[in-house]
Amino acid sequence: MRAPLVAKAVLSPSILLIGVCVYGYIAFTAWLSFTASTMVPVMTLHGPEAYVRLVGLNNWVLSVKNLGIFATLYIVGCGVLGLVLAVLIDQKIRAEAAFRSIFLYPMALSFIVTGTAWKWLMDPGIGLERSMHALGWSSFAFGWVKDSDLAIYCVVIAAVWQTSGFVMALFLAGLRGVDTEVVNAARLDGARPWRIYQRVILPQLGASFISAFVILAHMAIKSYDLVIALTNGGPGRASWLPSLFMYQYTFTRNEMAVGAASAVLMLIAIGIVVIPHILRETRQGGTHG
Repeated sequence: MRAPLVAKAVLSPSILLIGVCVYGYIAFTAWLSFTASTMVPVMTLHGPEAYVRLVGLNNWVLSVKNLGIFATLYIVGCGVLGLVLAVLIDQKIRAEAAFRSIFLYPMALSFIVTGTAWKWLMDPGIGLERSMHALGWSSFAFGWVKDSDLAIYCVVIAAVWQTSGFVMALFLAGLRGVDTEVVNAARLDGARPWRIYQRVILPQLGASFISAFVILAHMAIKSYDLVIALTNGGPGRASWLPSLFMYQYTFTRNEMAVGAASAVLMLIAIGIVVIPHILRETRQGGTHG
């Protein structure tokens, strides 16, 4: 009897903190989204007016559009690059551990550091463009970070650079778990290497693909610090994402209800991505158990 009581006593502070500081504030944010809060919270319910105003704002439409571009290119870019790196490293190359460490290293950096470094690199005045001019390539131009139509793609490049190594690790773990007997049988039958990957190996990486998609989609939806460090949402509002919209309207423009409504919609989007994966894993765990 003592062991369960001790376990409950040890876990109860953490459960209480999570209940209050996570789920409590989620509920509070959802409540605020149905009020007329501006600079300070107002607890009187005011209906869904904040949501109606939110979906009609051009800044919100722009943020969602940018999220669509960013999330699509980010997920596809990390997935393709991570898979290619994993396949190459899986060829039993020399210094495999060193290459794994090199590709995983960017994930150890904070997004603030990554954004700042890429901002310096992409800035036409001090970065790659200036270096090429100093080397004599005067026609070279790379001013995407200053271009309102191309700034969001700078965020994609920096995000893919940082996260693709992590996706590589996911796929590499999946590749090391592939049934080697089936692969050897395909080789004995004379199948070409690319056909073996297409027909035998990749179909067995379904769990890795799903895990990578869920993690990357979740990170894309809540991306904030990388954009702040790299473009600060600019030029103008060209690289705004929903997270920047939420911060600006809640803490800068004093439209707390609208900001809370955007946060709720972001939470719903993350739930749509994450909850089915959790249910699937729980169902599989129960079946195996």
